[in-house]
Amino acid sequence: MDFTILLADDDEDDCMFFNDALEELSIVASLKTVNNGVELMEFLNNNERGLPHVIFLDLNMPCKSGAECLLEIKESEKYRHIPVVIYSTSFNLEVMDQLYHNGAQYYIRKPADFSDLKSVINRTISTIKAKGAQRPHREEFEMQP
Repeated sequence: MDFTILLADDDEDDCMFFNDALEELSIVASLKTVNNGVELMEFLNNNERGLPHVIFLDLNMPCKSGAECLLEIKESEKYRHIPVVIYSTSFNLEVMDQLYHNGAQYYIRKPADFSDLKSVINRTISTIKAKGAQRPHREEFEMQP
């Protein structure tokens, strides 16, 4: 069965960077992208039979923020089982604590270095494949390259 990743990010360059990194890894996965929170929720609602195995979610998006989407996903009986990885440039400990409290699986600060991006994507996906939706302790919430 193909492992499906859904990336919700409004920055085209970040989406291409993520896709390029994923293609260089030995992970067999398909990547789907949406550009804002409204598109994310529409995608989930329109693809209930083909839900992603993990969602990488940017926080700062137009129409509906990543934080709003996280709450909506985790409050939904249909979607709460999907691991949500926050994928953002932001680094605010209070915000991170709130995101963890609201059900995010991991937090990744978008790395500027391509090899770091490949490393952190690889570690995150490998961990999710091994542990499923089992959430880490708060100390292990931020995924490092």
